[in-house]
Formats: sequence, structure tokens, C-alpha cells
Amino acid sequence: MTLAVLRRVAAALEIRLELLPRGQGADLDRLLSARHSALHESVAKALAHDFPDWVMASEVSFSIWGERGVIDLVLWHPERRALLIIEFKTEFVDVGDLLSTMDRRRRLASQIVKARGWYPRTVSTWVIVARSRTNDRRLAEHRTVLRSAFPAGLHDVRRWLREPIGSIDALSMWTESATRPLAPTRRVRARTAS
Repeated sequence: MTLAVLRRVAAALEIRLELLPRGQGADLDRLLSARHSALHESVAKALAHDFPDWVMASEVSFSIWGERGVIDLVLWHPERRALLIIEFKTEFVDVGDLLSTMDRRRRLASQIVKARGWYPRTVSTWVIVARSRTNDRRLAEHRTVLRSAFPAGLHDVRRWLREPIGSIDALSMWTESATRPLAPTRRVRARTAS
């Protein structure tokens, strides 16, 4: 039976057909987890290098009023009392799930970080998506909805991280293998003899 036939049968029965691809050796979950970890490390390294005024906390779990979850990365700016919640996406699938997840985290943020002695004045969000052709295509398909929820991009976040006044909601692509720092590089020209 072909996949097309299976889909027609599932549609007629009003059931959802889910496929779980598996490779030899490591299964897909472990491969996705490895990509997620690589993305996490790449971003954390760049942020620690370029923005040392921020305190970083990884894999922050919470359970508040029956709502549970784990935030990939939380940044805290003590002087400005600015909180930034970062979500990593290696595979971009469900826009609705992403919007509701980030809304819940923003709403619960002050409670989540209270145990750390952090009392935020502002709460911001940043969704970082691993660059791939598939993710580029999916983001383009949902651009209007995503940009209304996350209007800022990478350049806006960089400016805001330097001077975190007010809040920001951002979404940007990230190349995991990038070794260059997040902040722009300054070019130095050699003096020429007069």
C-alpha cells in the first residue's frame, strides 16, 4: 500500500496518520537532540562572549499552576532588571504551538525566575531557529503571523542586548556552525606611510 493510499484511508476515517522515521544506529530523537545542543552551545558561547553583563541560565524548568515546561535559555540583566527568554527551534513545525508556548512563558516569567532572586521590570522573548532550507521555507509560509508576534530581528536584538530598555520580541535564523561572534566585528586598517 502506498503512502498516498494510507493518507486517503486515514482521511476517510477522520484519523491522523503519523509517521516516525528511524535510521540505523541513532534514532531521530537523538539526532534532533544533538542538533538542539549544538545550536544551544553556539548561541550561548556567542552571547557570553559579546554580552558579559548578562547572567545566563540554561534549561530552566518550571511547574506553576499546573503549567509545566523547560525554557532553553534565560538571560538576566541585573542593572536594568531585564529578562530575556530564548527558545531554540531546530525543526520548525507548528506555529500555533510556538505562539502559545512563548505566550505562556512570558506570562509566567516573573514567577519562574523569582526563586533565583530575579524580579524583572521587563520580559522579552527571542525565538532562534536553526538555518535550513526547510526552516526557511516554513518561516516564509507563516511570515505574517510570526512577524506580528515577533517583529524584531537579529540586528534589533543585538542593539537591545547592548542597552536593554523596554522589551523586545524577536525571531531570527542562526547558523549553528557559525564561529563569528554575535556582535559585529570591527575592522582595523593598517596605517599607510605618508
